[in-house]
Amino acid sequence: MDRIQSFFKNPIFILSKKNPFMLSRWSILYVLLGLFAGVFSAVFWKVLEFLTKLLAGFQGHYIILIMTLSGLGIGLLIYFLGEPGEISLVIDNIRFRGGKLDPKNNPSMSLSSLLSISSGGSAGPEAPLVQITGSFGSWFAEKIGLEGEELRSMTIAGMAAGFTSLFGSPLGGALFALEILQHRHVVEYYEALLPAFLSSCSAYFVFLFMTDMGIGPTWEFPQYVPGGIEDFQYAIGFGMAGAAVGWIFYGIFKITKFSFSKMALPIFVKTTIGGLLLGCIAYYEPLTRYFGHDQLNEIVVTKGNWIFFGTLALLKILAINITVSSGWRGGIIIPLFFVGAVAGRFFMDFFPSENESFLLICLMASVNASVTKTPISTTILLTGLTGVSNFTPVLFASLSGYFLSPKAPFISSQADSV
Repeated sequence: MDRIQSFFKNPIFILSKKNPFMLSRWSILYVLLGLFAGVFSAVFWKVLEFLTKLLAGFQGHYIILIMTLSGLGIGLLIYFLGEPGEISLVIDNIRFRGGKLDPKNNPSMSLSSLLSISSGGSAGPEAPLVQITGSFGSWFAEKIGLEGEELRSMTIAGMAAGFTSLFGSPLGGALFALEILQHRHVVEYYEALLPAFLSSCSAYFVFLFMTDMGIGPTWEFPQYVPGGIEDFQYAIGFGMAGAAVGWIFYGIFKITKFSFSKMALPIFVKTTIGGLLLGCIAYYEPLTRYFGHDQLNEIVVTKGNWIFFGTLALLKILAINITVSSGWRGGIIIPLFFVGAVAGRFFMDFFPSENESFLLICLMASVNASVTKTPISTTILLTGLTGVSNFTPVLFASLSGYFLSPKAPFISSQADSV
């Protein structure tokens, strides 16, 4: 208590307390947290870009070699630096440990995820950023003596800042950080909503300033032209198709998770096996390599029939689940968007549409909502990432994918929430 009292005696906080506006000392704390998270996220992204360009030079059979060696390196990092945890552990800590995330896992998570993502694993940087920046919030809160819901809100604000930095959507990032912690289909920690928005906005500003990313859409989709009531009918149908893909994803996950869990081997052996398998898949189909951030634009213009896109979707689903199950580190949101876009191209051969981008976006939303159980924030995120002007029909697809998804969740700590 003495620490927090002395902290708030700072002239900045005294001034904020006496100002006639809604700005408060708490607002300043959340903005400061977002600024710090934005700096870290930008540095992480710059390092990731450098490593990716370095390792992308290996082509042909060398892909198998470099991904196998990367798997060994990932496993050794985890073996010597400690288990970095995963999103299920983060959710458990938020819900059952008062929001405390341990920063001691950050070195292992940072290094293993950088190698995992840059070498071509089918997982993205969103999960590492969420966990690391969330632990910043937790550490910051403890240092100034916060407890209870105030500490939890600071941790969630840190998570939202990391997520927003990558996706460029303060609204979507804040909602995702809350929705993924869901309890019985609602945002449980609503008191953290404004803190999450504040930290997200400041993190996004810093991230844009330090990187060369613009504020336009990430993926260059043809603009969706809204129609009539039939758009909602199509959206529900596409949502059902996305849910079917989600069931396939979950089935393959159960197989890969069971297979690797039964291996009584050190972590570095499992990650090496995972790297070998991922390398073989990437050698056969290069579009399965990496987490899909750049590859998704290629899907929009790639020529192919339903056999090609159906095979690509299955191989990408397999690659994502091998990445996760073998111990490689990273997040699955952008990879799931990639799977949804590929599935959209698959269904185009059977259900031709004048609004092809609408079909793709609906499948992207429903597949991700089916697996991550985040239908609301998924819709908001896709609005910014694809530049869609009318997202209401997409919400129908997202909700359809969510409610028709497997009750047993991919993220195990959501099991009592659905």
